[in-house]
Amino acid sequence: MPKNLICYYSLCSLSVQGNNYICPNFKDMSEEKSLNFIEEIIEKDIAEGIHEGRVHTRFPPEPNGYLHIGHSKAICLNFGLAKKYQGKCNLRFDDTNPEKEEVEYVDSIKEDIQWLGFRWDNEFYASDYFDKIYGFAVALIQKGLAYVDESSSEDMAKQKGTPTLAGTDSPYRNRSIEENLDLFTRMKNGEFADGTCVLRAKIDMKHDNMIMRDPVIYRIKHAEHHRTGNTWCIYPMYDFAHGQSDSIEEITHSICTLEFIPHRDLYNWCIQKLEIFPSRQYEFARLNMTYTLMSKRKLLMLVQQQFVEGWDDPRMPTISGFRRRGYTPESIREFCDKIGIAKRDNMIDISLLDFCLRDHLNKIALRRMAVLHPVKLIITNYEEGKTETLSAENNPEDENAGHRALTFGKELWIEREDFMENPSKKYFRLGPGLQVRLKHAYIIECTDFKKDADGTITEIHCKYFPESKSGNDQSGLKVKGTMHWLHCDTALQAEVRLYDRLFTVENPAAHDGDLQEILHPKSLEVISKAYIEPALAAAKQQDRFQFLRLGYFCVDKNSSSEKLIFNKTTGLKDSFAKVV
Repeated sequence: MPKNLICYYSLCSLSVQGNNYICPNFKDMSEEKSLNFIEEIIEKDIAEGIHEGRVHTRFPPEPNGYLHIGHSKAICLNFGLAKKYQGKCNLRFDDTNPEKEEVEYVDSIKEDIQWLGFRWDNEFYASDYFDKIYGFAVALIQKGLAYVDESSSEDMAKQKGTPTLAGTDSPYRNRSIEENLDLFTRMKNGEFADGTCVLRAKIDMKHDNMIMRDPVIYRIKHAEHHRTGNTWCIYPMYDFAHGQSDSIEEITHSICTLEFIPHRDLYNWCIQKLEIFPSRQYEFARLNMTYTLMSKRKLLMLVQQQFVEGWDDPRMPTISGFRRRGYTPESIREFCDKIGIAKRDNMIDISLLDFCLRDHLNKIALRRMAVLHPVKLIITNYEEGKTETLSAENNPEDENAGHRALTFGKELWIEREDFMENPSKKYFRLGPGLQVRLKHAYIIECTDFKKDADGTITEIHCKYFPESKSGNDQSGLKVKGTMHWLHCDTALQAEVRLYDRLFTVENPAAHDGDLQEILHPKSLEVISKAYIEPALAAAKQQDRFQFLRLGYFCVDKNSSSEKLIFNKTTGLKDSFAKVV
């Protein structure tokens, strides 16, 4: 079956689900938008008075890296449900792995969520509950439901068995409650080295679900924690901290991605055995998108090996990278709404995100002219030293955006690719004897051009038709081409960075080799001497513009009045349709 199909009914890319192509953008406007399966669960719970009809969700990232575009789906879902049902949503950091977690990541996560347009009701950390979680572990030991195991990791893996072969008991499984309490206390007190022993839940080594075969719930890590310092040298495993934290916060609907389905048995077992608040876990399909990597571990490798500038490199699929590139929070929220919430994994074409972005930028971006690869155009019949002020709309999609002034004169910059020495029949730009309109200005006709010794065009000579002025054209001339331009004396210089996809393969997550093998060698082109309108001199960081005929651009964070820098956000049409 063909890939990268486009649904022309709805102007969006189709996602692949099994052997079917799904159009997330299609909506029957004659009906109200249907509920997703999680909303159906919530509305049923409310109707039945479960948790007193209360809805309380949470977004629980681990602060071991920057959030990527995949997290945006979970953010929109959890915060969106809380808003829809007048509930609450907590931000809880799963900070149970001190070796990989940093305050930098905590700060970036909070910034990303706020930028996307959401505010949390409470800010919590799993480390807030270390005392309580430790107490839960002690309670399990006292009930004979947990034991300290000194087996090596290799031996424990063998004890687990296989999906078709039952596991075998650890030789330490039947230790007395008193011995386990003593050993666990000594683990807490720092008497054992990393890896020498763990605390395991005592469940069933023959369970069909291998996760339930006496899972590790505490391990030793002598590492400084970003919040608790060296207070603790033992830390709960995610599966043990997650459900208990949900319960402590009385989360009503704990929403996870599909890979946590096998973990739900342990989630429920802990709640039942500890007799604590009965939070419930539900799973949905994570976001998988073409030409995009969603692994924080692999993204960290790209940063550490300096294949990218940093976590917010505009080629990175991080939320901060998308922000720096010029994406809008509205476009990402719209994208998440279009792809919906499913029970099965599917692959979404990145061009759908691109579509949502262009649709929003078209409405809000101010129009400006820029010339990236300049060649000089001289209007031979225009009076020497004369200039005139022309008027141009800031955004034809917004009647309140107003107009701006453009300076027109004898010498202009145009794009080099807008001139062809030997034009083809269907070439509607500039060439010997050809006529085009200069945007917001006049119709011109090429009369001559100059080349240097290498054959490079250095000057283009044209005549203009004074009676052809835009808005008051009385020339009677008809032309098919329109070109952008800049006045040589007033244009400003700027650096422009053109970005393309970071990976050359549609599914980089499936690549087993070195990531460097699939990095796009031309994912970044830096144009150090482009020309832009003088109106862009006052542009501020994150201001977004449509450069006429070139695409959408935004001001980079490193831009200054001394050196203006613009990042290309996306093209005027589907920029991901071409094959690398």
